[in-house]
Amino acid sequence: MSDPWDGPVGQATRGRTARVPGQRTAGADEGRPPGGRAAARAAARSRGGTRTRRRARQAGRGKRALKIIGVCLSVLVVLTAGAGWWFYQHLNGNIQSFSLDGKGGTEKADAFGRTPINILVMGSDGRTSKADCKLGGGCSQTGVQTGSNADVEMVVHISADRSNATVMSIPRDTMAHVPACKDSTSGQSTPGYYGQINSALQYGPACQVATVHQLTGVPIDHFVKLDFSGVVKMSDAVGGVSVCVSDNVYDTYSHLKLSKGTHTLKGVAALEFVRSRHGFGDGSDLGRTVSQHIFLSAMIRKFKSAGTLTDPGAVYDLADAATKALTVDDGLGTVKKLISLASDVNKVPTKRMTFTTMQTAPDPNNADRVVVGPGAKTLFSTIADDQSLTTGSGKKSAAASATAKATATASAVPASEIAVTVENGTAITGRASAVATALTDKGFSAETTTANAPSPAGTTTLTYGTGQKAEAQTAAKALGLSGSHLKQGTGKGLTLVIGDDWPSGTGYPGGSSSPAPADTKAAVGGAHAQTADQAKTCAKVSPYKTVSVNGVSMTPSQAYTAARGKPDSDD
Repeated sequence: MSDPWDGPVGQATRGRTARVPGQRTAGADEGRPPGGRAAARAAARSRGGTRTRRRARQAGRGKRALKIIGVCLSVLVVLTAGAGWWFYQHLNGNIQSFSLDGKGGTEKADAFGRTPINILVMGSDGRTSKADCKLGGGCSQTGVQTGSNADVEMVVHISADRSNATVMSIPRDTMAHVPACKDSTSGQSTPGYYGQINSALQYGPACQVATVHQLTGVPIDHFVKLDFSGVVKMSDAVGGVSVCVSDNVYDTYSHLKLSKGTHTLKGVAALEFVRSRHGFGDGSDLGRTVSQHIFLSAMIRKFKSAGTLTDPGAVYDLADAATKALTVDDGLGTVKKLISLASDVNKVPTKRMTFTTMQTAPDPNNADRVVVGPGAKTLFSTIADDQSLTTGSGKKSAAASATAKATATASAVPASEIAVTVENGTAITGRASAVATALTDKGFSAETTTANAPSPAGTTTLTYGTGQKAEAQTAAKALGLSGSHLKQGTGKGLTLVIGDDWPSGTGYPGGSSSPAPADTKAAVGGAHAQTADQAKTCAKVSPYKTVSVNGVSMTPSQAYTAARGKPDSDD
């Protein structure tokens, strides 16, 4: 319908009497507000204005609220970012690091350009703080000390493809050659000596790394060092570590006292367990390495458990404790690098983490010391060549067979039984020494020697005596030499003459010097090998009289019974 009051714009209204604005006829405007159409329009405008002003006021209040919320969010973001930055800087500030000065050697990349990681983990016996004096004792006469020994030494190898790992303990009583070293912090130096391997730490972490590298031939790119208080902090941060002992045990030296069975150890109790030398095995450092492997395996399982790494509070405590507890090399000297390392470790399944102890033999000159034993060099070369001690299923690898029938006889002779005379037939100084060192690094006999060739040689040859072709094939494969370089001589032994066709490097140019599959049966023979997934393994309490109570020699189990009044470590 058309509006009875208005016509089209610009048109006159037909059939309507012209009126003066405001003039009405009777009854024409019944039901309308007084004052006519103008008043009605004014009233409508008045009511609309009130609603508009109300909406304007509400919109203003909404904008102010949004501004306040925006400011609060901005402040929250800034505070959160600032807290994150503070936390990151706080953790970085906790880390103490030192340079290795290149003394650990260099890792070899695999065919895909990936490199393994080798870390020397050291447990220091130093009483270099009041806290360590209280935990370790022995400071009553000397007070806080300055030097320390590496009473725990473990070479941790993570494979290039991150599919497996090996942890090899080196007993602290091992005799070894310590090279010339100088501690960059204390200035203490040594021209080198033959002595107990753990003493190298007195000349700085880099010296300890150099000593282990020299002994094993394994390149060491990083180190991690913990002291007594560090073990306490780490065990507390993970909420305790579950371990099992095969019998009642009381080690009166480390003060570990536990009943037979499973226990969760935190703080000082955890330290007592990993320090216990008289409580387990034969009461020597060899038995202690096995119980330490049990402890570390349990800690790794705890790290990998869902609860530890998904709880923000636990992660913070762990990160804070780790950065306060560890001394590392420059290559691990930031939180980012430590997180990257933890990520690499986390990729390895526990069933493919093998714990071993370096094979030893009694030192003929000192009944209280040991030397590198049979099989150790095979274990060293297995680690150095980045070969796993487990299969994909986690079982121990079978003894390696030959890679092909043509080399079956060669694999029958272990490298550790082969000595080579390396002669330099070039005009380049040091060629024989470089190749001989490469051979011993691969596990060949320490009786490998060097000399100058009687005359210049254009081509490289490996001459072997009667019945020694197998030894020659083993050496040739390790160096990348083909069969054309081998020839039988009339004398005994193996003589390698380096010719002008081999001017540099320790692998023959164009040859294939990839290592043969590891003889893992020999590598782990006598090495107390176990994998980290073995949760039911108990530390074997020593059956020998390794401790004493009130001056009476006893077994650790007998001492437990005799010390009824002393509380257990986990009480």
